[in-house]
Amino acid sequence: MNKINRIAACPVDYAFQRIGGKYKGRILWVLREGVRRNGELKRAIVGISPKMLTQTLRELEADELVSRKVYLEVPPRVEYALTKTGAELIPFISQMRDWGVKQMSRD
Repeated sequence: MNKINRIAACPVDYAFQRIGGKYKGRILWVLREGVRRNGELKRAIVGISPKMLTQTLRELEADELVSRKVYLEVPPRVEYALTKTGAELIPFISQMRDWGVKQMSRD
């Protein structure tokens, strides 16, 4: 069970509470390619502030969609990756991406 206590009205509401918002889907999409460090994510997600990146990663981690691994080195190294549950979302995000490409080509 996730650590963030949110009541969902239905399964669709539940899903969008976890992946909705401006950055969650984009972070998950970048992580589909493999493990990334904070700086790599910041460069890949145009327009995200360091504070928002940290907050969003924490929410994704609390929802068990992203894992965080800290290496005890100097300087510290932190890596983020999709969990199995997070990886299950990639086909759906891919379909939404395809839909977006189609719609954007109409403009």
